[in-house]
Amino acid sequence: MKIALPVEEKILNTPVCVSFGRTPLFVIFDTENGEFEFIDNSAAASQGGAGIKAAQLLADKGAKAVITFRCGENAAAVLKPAEITLYKAVDGTAFDNIEKFRLGELSHLNDIHPGFHNHGGKE
Repeated sequence: MKIALPVEEKILNTPVCVSFGRTPLFVIFDTENGEFEFIDNSAAASQGGAGIKAAQLLADKGAKAVITFRCGENAAAVLKPAEITLYKAVDGTAFDNIEKFRLGELSHLNDIHPGFHNHGGKE
């Protein structure tokens, strides 16, 4: 299964980024073979709709799970029909979160916020 996490650096030992839509990078990790790739989040520079564009990027990459601290309702509206499950990230590195996912130790992310919609915040 391909899982995606927002990160700021192209290493697995970097913390999970607190922003979903405006993270600079995502890591896509394949739990079946241990392969991973970092992809630039072109949505990060968007004037608006960054969460929606980031969610579509992950759907296009075949992710079936996203591990993140928070997610806006518009991004969730793209992820849900693509059958991508949201998991709540915990403090630690991307690698730590991947291991917790593999062990079934992450909770589902159910607290979807309304989004920031050009109010100066990070989505």
